[in-house]
Amino acid sequence: MKTPILSLLLALPLAAQAPAAKAPAAKAPAPAAEPSVGVAMDGTYQWVAGQFMGAAEAMPEDKFDWAPTQGEFKGVKTFAQQVKHVSAVNFFIGSQILGEKPPAEVGNPEMGPDSLKTKAEIVKYMKDSFAYARKAIQSITAKNGTRAVKFPFGEGPDMTPIGMATLLAFHGMDHYGQMVEYLRTNGIVPPASRPKPAAH
Repeated sequence: MKTPILSLLLALPLAAQAPAAKAPAAKAPAPAAEPSVGVAMDGTYQWVAGQFMGAAEAMPEDKFDWAPTQGEFKGVKTFAQQVKHVSAVNFFIGSQILGEKPPAEVGNPEMGPDSLKTKAEIVKYMKDSFAYARKAIQSITAKNGTRAVKFPFGEGPDMTPIGMATLLAFHGMDHYGQMVEYLRTNGIVPPASRPKPAAH
């Protein structure tokens, strides 16, 4: 007659051979959604906005109305007019992408609103314009990004929201390049060109 202890010892090998209960399978993480066309384009445009705004804020108040005079510079925009022009175009093109009226005065987009005089007023207008332009760019999708939009500057071929977002980017950098020359002529290194502090 087997003792209870002996029975238990004989049963242990059989228990070890029994298949273990399967743990519930972990759910595979859902694949990350691809960014929309607009979000992807804004990834580049925010870099444009950062460089441009940094340059605008670097110019001192007393030089904001400065423009070069030596050489063939008759009639060129002042530094302030460069900033107001790009900002007005940001509002104007952004509104074309979104299909609505600009949320701020654009005046003559070539020069921007005459009502803005001080550096503080112009810088605020500029920051608001880049925020609005980024909102417009982020609204672009694969579905709405290729729709026809009337050429916004008089006569010209129809554009698309994707094309207008591209225009916003290269237009901002075009004038950024001019502003860099204005800054350097006045002895100011643009923030984007300053040496970065060494990492510790």
